[in-house]
Amino acid sequence: MTGGKNDLPPEDGGQGLPPGQGGEGLPPEREPGVPATAGATPAAAPAGSEQVPGWQAILRGLGPRGLALKIGAPVLALLISLLITMGVLRLAGADPVSSIRSMIDYGTTSNSVVDILNRATRYYLSAIAVAIGFRMALFNIGVDGQYRLAALLAASLGGAVTLPAPFGQMLVIVAAMVIGGAWASIAGILKVTRGVSEVISTIMLNAIATGIIAYLLNTDRLAANRPGSNNVATPDIPSSGRVGPLNGFLSSIGIDLPGQLYGLLPLAIVIGIVFWVVVNRTRFGFDLKISGLSPTAAQASGVSAGRMIVITMVLSGVVAGLIGMPELLGASYNYSLNFPAGLGFTGITVALLGRNHPVGIALAAILFAFLDQSSDILQEVNVPKEIVGVMQGVVVLTVVIVYELVRRWEIRLQQKSVASELAAGHTVAGEAAQ
Repeated sequence: MTGGKNDLPPEDGGQGLPPGQGGEGLPPEREPGVPATAGATPAAAPAGSEQVPGWQAILRGLGPRGLALKIGAPVLALLISLLITMGVLRLAGADPVSSIRSMIDYGTTSNSVVDILNRATRYYLSAIAVAIGFRMALFNIGVDGQYRLAALLAASLGGAVTLPAPFGQMLVIVAAMVIGGAWASIAGILKVTRGVSEVISTIMLNAIATGIIAYLLNTDRLAANRPGSNNVATPDIPSSGRVGPLNGFLSSIGIDLPGQLYGLLPLAIVIGIVFWVVVNRTRFGFDLKISGLSPTAAQASGVSAGRMIVITMVLSGVVAGLIGMPELLGASYNYSLNFPAGLGFTGITVALLGRNHPVGIALAAILFAFLDQSSDILQEVNVPKEIVGVMQGVVVLTVVIVYELVRRWEIRLQQKSVASELAAGHTVAGEAAQ
């Protein structure tokens, strides 16, 4: 079959060739072992070696395909980022070795481990929400506003309605998912109907969500004063609507923790598994990736790219609505001025660092949580804790750059291999003609 502008890329996890980037003029099929003739059309590059724009490759999590490069690239990136981090610590007037040792010692204590896992749970959900959009080359910057608005309204609903367990928990969780998805759908609809970039619309929606939260989190509306403080918060969710910690279960298997571990940690794991299965093992996941890769090719195959944009934004918002649930149902039981903020922006960096893969995102979330937790000890060694933000930025930039460089290097190797095979085929054909 010859290629055309409307041909679909192969279903290989989104690694096919988009129209206009090497997909035209595919060679006719020939029997195995028969060399290409002098007049044959050059062979297509191997799957995964497409010349996609660098920004799109980063969003889609494209990287090296060889096992050695998959392992070597992150190791090299982490080593480079460690060296740069040590240089930054030296410039800050601190001993890099002792500072890093102090962070490791503090971050591996029992109390710190619990806090790290709790932080990582929120970061993980946030990164999965971002990664859903990334797999379609959509930049959902509005995750932050989506989860905060969802948490506020779900907390108000949970505090106003008392239901027996597990219906109380389900009410709050489902409400948060619906609100997050509905708020994210606005950006998707604007992009499809009016051509508004999701980057611009989600930034604006973040600002609007912040204003709505400030308006509603008021003693005249959804909040009340907290006794003994200037803080305001929604009514507490009753005990029947709360999710208990995992400590009881862990104690039954011989694991005793000094702090309370979020009871919704298993939910985050399930979300990651479902994300991987849907994106990589279903027709919907293939349609999602092909719509982001080439809307015209998707349209030619009967897939509505506009419909996929709206659905992707809604799904991203649904997962975003879950970001605040571990804290809301497992620790604070209300939405107040102290409710964690900024998790949506952390999720963007974690998703980039984790290459949009659930396992990579989990490792990146734990790394970021470790750095945030261990930052408190830096002040004891006369290092500003804000240096951790520099460390996180260095890690993300290093990993993204190294992965992209390795990916391009691998593409060049594949192209040279194809050229060598074609040259060998021409030589054999010439000898046979003589």
